[in-house]
Amino acid sequence: MRLRCAVLDDYQGVAVESADWSVLADRVEIVPLREHIADEDALAAALADFDIVVTLRERVPFPGSLLARLPRLRLLVASGMRNSVIDYAAAEAHGVTVCGTASSSTPPVELTWALLLGLARGIVEESHALRNGGPWQSSVGADLHGRTLGLLGLGRIGGQVARIGLAFGMRVTAWSRHLTRERAAEVGVEPALTKEDLLAGSDFVSVHLALGERTRGLLGPAELALMKPTAYLINTSRAAIVDQDALLAALREGRIAGAGVDVFDIEPLPAAHPMRTAPRLLATPHLGYVSRANYATYYGQAIENIQAYLTGTPTRRLP
Repeated sequence: MRLRCAVLDDYQGVAVESADWSVLADRVEIVPLREHIADEDALAAALADFDIVVTLRERVPFPGSLLARLPRLRLLVASGMRNSVIDYAAAEAHGVTVCGTASSSTPPVELTWALLLGLARGIVEESHALRNGGPWQSSVGADLHGRTLGLLGLGRIGGQVARIGLAFGMRVTAWSRHLTRERAAEVGVEPALTKEDLLAGSDFVSVHLALGERTRGLLGPAELALMKPTAYLINTSRAAIVDQDALLAALREGRIAGAGVDVFDIEPLPAAHPMRTAPRLLATPHLGYVSRANYATYYGQAIENIQAYLTGTPTRRLP
């Protein structure tokens, strides 16, 4: 009897065509699931008959309470080599092997700039007006050249975002608790003395920090109040780094010029969520890592992980 493998949250219906799953055909039945299942009871029921589960990024939590209800599960493959929503101790206790895949930082870098440029030049509003008989030119774009880009985080993604800002002729500053002058000099940016200095002096602020206890709620009402009324905030990292209520209030009251957001406190975003109708907001449905090349890597290496597991030699094990 073949093993059964569920591929979760295949929103676009492209999981099967993104890689060659046929190499598993003799031993594994692949079942893509298009709809997100948020309720743990429903998820436990949906996955009860599967031996293998492939999940993208951190879309679906796998706490111990869920893993205990999946006695048939033996292999969990998550894209990326870091996942904060899997209970690894519980997985080990229940005999579940957890593996990851490579993940490119290029797609989130590119989306960061898509959001920043879209906000700065009013692309969505102007395009909508042009296509729907609206006014011919209704906005005046914000310049990038000569303006200041402030980066919260200068790691792998932040560093690439910085270099593009420099290519636009921007002054680029960066801050994080552990940022060194050597790292800033390596990228060619100015280290801000404090987070507050960076927020107050930037025309564009972009978040590129990992979520943890010290970064959760890092930007709250007091921090957002430091930003210029002409400044824009971009967050393609994690929603919880920015206080969502404080951001909504700043947008509604016009205390910042706008925000570009790709991450949310609840995903998929409920139909009535206030982020869907907030003014001055350019929002995308967590597309940061969603690209053809990344999907080819995720699913291609998921297949390799399954093959390796079947031969008794699991690869890319997490954590």
